[in-house]
Amino acid sequence: MEFTAGGRLEVRLTRADVGKRVSVRQLTGSGAGGEKFTDTVGVLTSWDGDVLLITRRTGESVRVPEAALVAGKVVPAAPARRRGPSASFEELAGVCARSWQPVESEPLGEWRLRAASGFTRRANSVLPLGDPGVELDEALTRARRWYEERGLPPYVQTATGAEGTQERLCAELERRGWRSEVTAEVRIAALAPLGDRDAEVSRVVLSRGVDEAWLRRYQRSGVPGPHVLHVLNSGPSVWFATVPGEPGEPGEPGGSGEPGVPAAIGRCVVDGRWAGFMAVEAAPARRRQGLATAVMTALARRALEEGASAAWLQVESDNDGARALYDAMGFTVHHRYHHFRSL
Repeated sequence: MEFTAGGRLEVRLTRADVGKRVSVRQLTGSGAGGEKFTDTVGVLTSWDGDVLLITRRTGESVRVPEAALVAGKVVPAAPARRRGPSASFEELAGVCARSWQPVESEPLGEWRLRAASGFTRRANSVLPLGDPGVELDEALTRARRWYEERGLPPYVQTATGAEGTQERLCAELERRGWRSEVTAEVRIAALAPLGDRDAEVSRVVLSRGVDEAWLRRYQRSGVPGPHVLHVLNSGPSVWFATVPGEPGEPGEPGGSGEPGVPAAIGRCVVDGRWAGFMAVEAAPARRRQGLATAVMTALARRALEEGASAAWLQVESDNDGARALYDAMGFTVHHRYHHFRSL
C-alpha cells in the first residue's frame, strides 16, 4: 500500500470524508526492528473526537486513534469482480428479499419490518433499504415496539462490502448498543457452468411444492407450521429438489435412522435473470458424496430453462464446509450481511 508523496507520509483525510472508502495507516508500536504499522481499508463510518471508525467489507469495525494516524487517503470503490455476473447491491438485495418473504410486512418509510413467527432471522428482521422517513433513533424505537408486540426480538439486517452497502448504519447501530449476531456471505456465479457440471442428477426429483418428507430433512423447520410453509413457498418461481434415500441406508426402511427422510434436498427461486439456491442439505452419512452438487445441478438446469443466467446463494461465514463447496463451484463473495440485535 503506497502513501508516499514526495517521500513523505501524508494524511489526506478530513471529517468531510465520512461515508467514503478510505485507506489508512496507523502506528501500532516500535521496537528493535523499528516502528510498526497497520493498514486498514474500509468505509470511514465516523470521526468522533479523536477516534476514526472504519468498517471493513467483512463488517468488522476498526478504531483508529487520530494520534496514531500517520497516513490516510480516499480510495476508489472496490474494483468490479472479473468472474461471474455483474450485479449491484440494490438489485441483489431485492432479489434476495423476494426469495424469502415474511408472513407479515409493514413499511417504515423505505425500510420494511418483516415477521414470520420467528422462523429465521431473514424473515424476522428490518430490511433498511433507504430512508425510514424519521430520525434513526425514532425508527429504531418504532422497530423495537413492532417486534415486541409480536413477541419477537428486534433485528436489523444490514450489508457491507459492496458499493452502496450500509457500513455507516452498522456503525450507528453499534454505537447504540446493537450487536451483530450472525454474518453471512452473499455469493454469485454464472448459472450455465452449474448446469453443465458432470453430476448424477437422475435421482433428483423436482417439484413445485414442499412435502412432509422434504421438511423432515430440512434442519431449520422445527415443527413446520403455516408460517414455515408460507416462507418456503414464497418467491416468483419456486422449485424444490429431493434425493430419496435408498433402502438400507440411515433414514430409510431397514436402516438405522427414521424412515422416509430424503438423502438430500434443496430449494431454488427463479426471479428474472437470477436463480437463488437455498436449503441445500444432505444427510450427515451421505455428505461428500456429490449429492449437494447433484441437487444444485438439477435445479440450475431447470432455472436455465426458465431463462435465468446468474446464480446467487447465502452461506454463513463460519460454515467452512459449504464455503469450500461453493468455492469449487465458482461462487464469489459479492457482499456480506449481518443481523444486528438490540440488547
